[in-house]
Amino acid sequence: MRAAQPDDIAAVHSIYAHHVLNGLASFEEQPPAADELRRRYDEVTGRGLPYVVADFGGVVGGYGYCSLYRARSAYRYSLEDSVYVRPDMQGRGVGAALLGELIRRCELLDYRQLIAVIGDSANTASIALHASLGFLRVGTLRSAGFKLGRWVDSVIMQRPLGRGDAIPPARPSP
Repeated sequence: MRAAQPDDIAAVHSIYAHHVLNGLASFEEQPPAADELRRRYDEVTGRGLPYVVADFGGVVGGYGYCSLYRARSAYRYSLEDSVYVRPDMQGRGVGAALLGELIRRCELLDYRQLIAVIGDSANTASIALHASLGFLRVGTLRSAGFKLGRWVDSVIMQRPLGRGDAIPPARPSP
């Protein structure tokens, strides 16, 4: 596990394009260009937020990052995670390693809530992964999207980071 680098964007693009075209985890319907993924990478890392890759001897087996949950100021202590694994590396614990590392890094940054917006209520692998790392299912947005010829739910899961909401933040903003 290591911090992603700009040179990883080609691998990130390949992984993400597969999920966009073949799955329901992302509600994008056309894969964005590599330049757009680089812009997103720059935005995440420019905010000091974690963006990591699972590196297997120079082969990127998956990636994950955390971004602001929402832009309005009251959400400033809440982040949203995104984790994608190469299809040929799924079921090997790569997603759990990525998400665990994101949680660890976010807690060091004093964020308090991590939110998962999971595409498709039938995405049992992602739901189970998040539950195994302390996320609770807090809601389902029924038929929130339409992709691949069908209506798709969004499952919302959430876990506290560090002290969560037990005490107010020590400083005004992360």
